[in-house]
Amino acid sequence: MSQTFTKSQVAEHKDDKSMYIIIDDGVYDITNFLDDHPGGAKILKRMAGKDATKSFWKYHGKSVLEKYGTKLKVGTLAEAAKL
Repeated sequence: MSQTFTKSQVAEHKDDKSMYIIIDDGVYDITNFLDDHPGGAKILKRMAGKDATKSFWKYHGKSVLEKYGTKLKVGTLAEAAKL
């Protein structure tokens, strides 16, 4: 079941027990993907708990998100209140 997360909730998931990243408006659990990431675990650990959108699109195409996204996506990012 998909959840809605705030940025602060995603930020809580930044250690070896639970690592989430944000890509666009999606929230992805990368905890069990670290060893499978072709670029290594280090960069994923550095981005854990953060918005990785710019970094992701700098190095990956749409096909990467299509391939892994459905397995890793745990929810969406809540819209920030606009003043």
